[in-house]
Amino acid sequence: MWNTFILSPMVNVLIYVYDLILHNFGIAIIIFTILIKLITYPLTAQQVRGQQKMQGLQTSPKYKEIQKKYKDDKEKFAQEQMKLYKEMGINPLGSCLPLVIQFPIMIGLYQSISLAMASAPLQLLTLSRSLYAFIPASVLIPLNSKFLWMNLGLPEIASPNAFYIGPYAIPIMTILVVLTTFLQSKLMTPAGNPGDQGAQMSKQMTLMMPLMMGFIAYSLASGLALYFLVSNILAVAQYAVMGQIKWSNLLPQKTVSKKKLSSKN
Repeated sequence: MWNTFILSPMVNVLIYVYDLILHNFGIAIIIFTILIKLITYPLTAQQVRGQQKMQGLQTSPKYKEIQKKYKDDKEKFAQEQMKLYKEMGINPLGSCLPLVIQFPIMIGLYQSISLAMASAPLQLLTLSRSLYAFIPASVLIPLNSKFLWMNLGLPEIASPNAFYIGPYAIPIMTILVVLTTFLQSKLMTPAGNPGDQGAQMSKQMTLMMPLMMGFIAYSLASGLALYFLVSNILAVAQYAVMGQIKWSNLLPQKTVSKKKLSSKN
């Protein structure tokens, strides 16, 4: 079912785009990623609306009141919280469900790019069997994976992909993936109470995600690094269009607030 409904359609669309656009796999990845972002935009918008409602709940006087009133009675607090959800028209899963739905799409996209970059004979055979009849597999496979200075089927620092400055190989794509993942996490993280457990977890994820994505981009085929980079840029652009970018998150607000407090005292 996974191959039939997720992986095969994605691989075929990706290679169909490749066939239409200059037989350039790098451009095909960029256009394919844009298409996926457009298709999943309603889910992203729904997720944002759910987050907005949850933020409104966290700051509402009534929610703070029941937090204080039932701080020692978790069961009663949960009951009153559910009542408040109904009053405010909040679905507790409203911001999580779209993300859950998007997750298999992201995994399928990752796998489809990996499959399309096949180079070994067995991989090429698997790819050929995954293609629909209307795609001329015998003409297109193996794909032209050259993009800029890179072979997208190879890791970034593998020859001939390595970009040298003096004697050092610089993983430019990996660096860009780390930077854009960090910026995306910072700009799209909702503001919260610094002492709140959720805010602390968000802060940890902001640091861990760029490192994890950077490791994947560095270790695996550079075509995946290109996908990560384009996906990060498009995600920030989507949130900017929806007016959800938190530019203030880039500023050292905590430091400023402490200075103000000390000056007042």
